[in-house]
Amino acid sequence: MYNFNLTFFVLGVLVAGIQILKISPERRKSEIVYEIIFKWFLLFSIGFAYFYNFIVHTVFAEQSARYIGWANSPFQLEVGFASLGYAAVGILAFRKNWGLRLAAVVAPGLFMFGAAGGHIYQMIVANNFASGNAGIVFYADIFLPVFGGLMLMLTKPKDPYAG
Repeated sequence: MYNFNLTFFVLGVLVAGIQILKISPERRKSEIVYEIIFKWFLLFSIGFAYFYNFIVHTVFAEQSARYIGWANSPFQLEVGFASLGYAAVGILAFRKNWGLRLAAVVAPGLFMFGAAGGHIYQMIVANNFASGNAGIVFYADIFLPVFGGLMLMLTKPKDPYAG
């Protein structure tokens, strides 16, 4: 599953769509729809995708490095364990707690934006256009944090830090 970011995003959208369709039309208000989309985004695109990333960068480090166009290094293990942390926060944020959701979007979002910058650098300096550097992974590193930020804005409660 080389395009795991896209795969998990689509799975989350599909599950959210099914849940939205189960709601009676008169209850299908925008805040309910946004909440459903956001929670499944967090579970699939952050929780499950980063858990998958943890497995790939730790258990299958050599293959992962080749896919990205790098040599294997201890950095793989570090990325793997950072991914495990993001996965845990994404899974915990699946439940309705806006402060935790903020952390689940901001932390991996900054990582993804940084990774996108690294991909651009690798494309320019090292001519690295491997699909794991310049393909869907690169575009997901930009799209997913933007989408998560949009979901944060659309679901922000009046007092996000109360209780």
